[in-house]
Amino acid sequence: MLLFKYVRKVLNRHFKQMNWQAMMLLVLLYIAVSWGMLTAAGEQGLTGSDFLYWLLVTASTVGYGDLSPTTAEGKLIVAFFVIPFGLSLFALTAGKVAAFSAHQWRKGIMGLKQLTLSDHIVVIGWDEQRTPDMLRLLLLEAAQNQGRKICLCVTGAMENPLPGEIEFVRAKAFNDDHDMARACLSDASTIIIDTAQDDFTLTAGLYAYGQNVGAHIIAFFRDDSLARLLKEHCPTIECTPSVSTELMVKAAMDPGSSCLHRELLSVAEGMTQFSIKYPAGMPELSVRDFYIPLKEHYSATLIAIDLDSDGRPEINPSLDQRVKAGCTLYYIADNRIKSFDWATLSAH
Repeated sequence: MLLFKYVRKVLNRHFKQMNWQAMMLLVLLYIAVSWGMLTAAGEQGLTGSDFLYWLLVTASTVGYGDLSPTTAEGKLIVAFFVIPFGLSLFALTAGKVAAFSAHQWRKGIMGLKQLTLSDHIVVIGWDEQRTPDMLRLLLLEAAQNQGRKICLCVTGAMENPLPGEIEFVRAKAFNDDHDMARACLSDASTIIIDTAQDDFTLTAGLYAYGQNVGAHIIAFFRDDSLARLLKEHCPTIECTPSVSTELMVKAAMDPGSSCLHRELLSVAEGMTQFSIKYPAGMPELSVRDFYIPLKEHYSATLIAIDLDSDGRPEINPSLDQRVKAGCTLYYIADNRIKSFDWATLSAH
């Protein structure tokens, strides 16, 4: 008994260190030896087309009983080789698969896994106060807008704050090629940069622009001078400053302004601001042609247009302002309008 326990312990230790190639070779060897021994024992009923089925249910100790050895030699082979070795291999394989799955899950939680994403949103940086709310709102927005995946990329020692809801990458630095590649930065459609310090944001912005100039990149700055510096080198990046002071002053002069702005910014509360491109091939119309039909058909209000789609919208445009194909329309509504009937709007 002691010898058996010792042998089992030694085998388990070596099995744990075995790679997948050696594992598959051992399984194939077990199948070949079992078939050869049963064939030599005259077990034609077990070595035919049902051999693999019988071997699996026997090795796993399920044992349906529909097939079984009939010769004395065959019974000995099954009792002393097929079942003991098969059970060990079955348990080893199941354990190795479970360990591999747990390891991959843990890598995902720790942000060490290589992701396969495209047309997704990358959030770079972590702030205990702002980022959780940002991720929650992004998930709500993404649910209404093509269901894009979200990937959070951080440098601190933390785990995925929303496992199962967002992807997660932990990098040594926001300009580390290997780590940032795991977030599929070059394939992202939107990149949001909000780090703890403006100089980190500047570095991350320059790096992200170099990796994916076609993405819509938004960078949050506390220092307007650094925002202007980034804008000079990366003109398509949208730099958003802190507006908390402006909101407080506005609320002081016009009570209720803070609630109004919160509703316009949050998809979770009240009327929210959205945007859509006026598709190519559509006729040139005036703002007046859009304003009433939008209100009548969608209960939406047109508030701004971006004629060049350069991120600089004209707020409260005149009713005679011409709207060309390719420009961006900004509106407020209860929910994002997923399918505009442009033909009906243009008919007005």
